[in-house]
Amino acid sequence: MAAPAVEKKIYTAIGLDFETGGLDPVRCACTQIALEAIRLDTLEVFDRYNCYIAPYCKQELGAARRKVLRTKHEQAQPSERMDYEPRALEYSGITMERLEAQGIDLKEVAENVIRFAQGATLSKGVQCKPVLIGQNIAFDIGFLTQLMSYAGLTKEYEKTFAGKTDFYGNFQPLYLDTILLARLALGADPEIMSYKLELVAERLGIELDDAHDAGADVTATLDIVRVCAARMRNSEGPTPNGAQKEKTRNHFLI
Repeated sequence: MAAPAVEKKIYTAIGLDFETGGLDPVRCACTQIALEAIRLDTLEVFDRYNCYIAPYCKQELGAARRKVLRTKHEQAQPSERMDYEPRALEYSGITMERLEAQGIDLKEVAENVIRFAQGATLSKGVQCKPVLIGQNIAFDIGFLTQLMSYAGLTKEYEKTFAGKTDFYGNFQPLYLDTILLARLALGADPEIMSYKLELVAERLGIELDDAHDAGADVTATLDIVRVCAARMRNSEGPTPNGAQKEKTRNHFLI
């Protein structure tokens, strides 16, 4: 009797980048999010999502959220808006006017992110849930956690993305930081003094036309993944924007 055919799993990742109203995900707002879904076998981007996020207010989470309001005066207090620091907005080139005119409601954005990740899951099995990829991705994960918590979609977030629950019971998504890839690829280069996205992209021959726009940053981040993956695969794999292909060794002495 012939052995049953085993279907090859398709592993995927989601490139993630936020623009924000500051560095602290506890008090600062998300202003823009960009996602790109990529297959890890072919390195093909097969879906994209990019939007501005409408201004929103701070929320109480956990036990504080279940607080009982005792007076009409307390009930009438307006919610405090999240922080939108002028320096952060200037850095990204995003204005409050743009967020108010073009921004999408926070909960709708979170729901779209969950649907995007579900659509980026191309094979069955826990191991095939999408992992996150980003430049200094821990920063973005902090704001993704805020987004999901504020939208009340934490459970859906944990079910949809690859990851594990840590010792304290908090979900930690599985991720790949391109800063580490860049350090592996360029660490022996004496001219490399910084691993900022635009500098790494330039060194690898990748164009980054609009740095600090979430969509442009995600595209450049996944281009870095392609270049580094081509080196690891010891082949002349896809390189973005006509960048010069590198010669690689076929054999290594042991």
